[in-house]
Amino acid sequence: MANPLLVRSRTRVQGQRIVLGITRIIILALTVLGSALSVSFAADKVPPGNRNVEQPAIPGASVRRTKAGKTSFDLKYEKVRDLLRTDSSLMGKIKKSSAAYGIAPIHMIGAIVGEHTYNVDAYDSLQSYYVKAASYAGNSFRFAYEDESISSFVERPEFADCDQYSDSYRLWTCREDVWQDRFRGKTVGGTSFPNNRFSAVFFQPFYAGQTFGLGQINPLTALMLSDLVHEKSGYPTLDVTDAASVYKAIMDPDISLAYMAAVIRKSIDDYKSIANVDISSNPGVTATLFNIGGSQQRARAFAARKASGAANWPEENYYGWLINDRLDELEALL
Repeated sequence: MANPLLVRSRTRVQGQRIVLGITRIIILALTVLGSALSVSFAADKVPPGNRNVEQPAIPGASVRRTKAGKTSFDLKYEKVRDLLRTDSSLMGKIKKSSAAYGIAPIHMIGAIVGEHTYNVDAYDSLQSYYVKAASYAGNSFRFAYEDESISSFVERPEFADCDQYSDSYRLWTCREDVWQDRFRGKTVGGTSFPNNRFSAVFFQPFYAGQTFGLGQINPLTALMLSDLVHEKSGYPTLDVTDAASVYKAIMDPDISLAYMAAVIRKSIDDYKSIANVDISSNPGVTATLFNIGGSQQRARAFAARKASGAANWPEENYYGWLINDRLDELEALL
């Protein structure tokens, strides 16, 4: 006759084994489910290369500037390519800045090549950029439209809602949106405002459309990314009432490279968080966004087109098309 105590003991052990087995099955199922969820919610990676077979049209202003300089796009491309190839100090700084912001250095190469092919002509050496930056040091700059400084302008009641933002990116993006909606091309309080971009009206006192330095950063863009650059690179946060410090940031090559990397980092993050696409492996797309700006607004617009079935992937413009087209040659510089 079986020992009752022994039977109960065996039953209890068998029960424990069953519970343990069920637990293991549940854990395994949750692990598999979690993996599936992580895969399904991963951002769609933009394929390499160009979506357009032929290069999109180059703006007339870029064509006219290049003709006025008695040069060509091919010559300008070759000049900046050769600068990157021969200036090991510059390439070292590019790689260091890229690493600080978690981006591949080819994105910065693409932005520099695009700017100096289509917008400005490259200097012969990195030292020339330092000399140019020094030539602006000590000059008196002021961000204003006519007699109204930007610091006074953003105190207007229309901008009150922007005061809720403490970070530089959301604060200045909000102010730019208010300009676009409430002031651009309108007469407000007896003052007629130009039908032009916020950055061109208030932040470029020399002539509209002017940008500066190695990365051709716009002063408004620098103000937006001031907090990110301070966090990642340790440079002082920018003050809109101290225009000279803003110009130093965008003209000094060392600081300018940090802002370039920040622009690219923000573009990648905006498209991933807003449109659920990963553009980090397509330098032509990041170069396009570096050129045209407004990555947050453009990510929203693309997300809407994607949701409606009107678009599958972000497309490169003429500037980004060149980078993808010459990608093998540019990657060889690294």
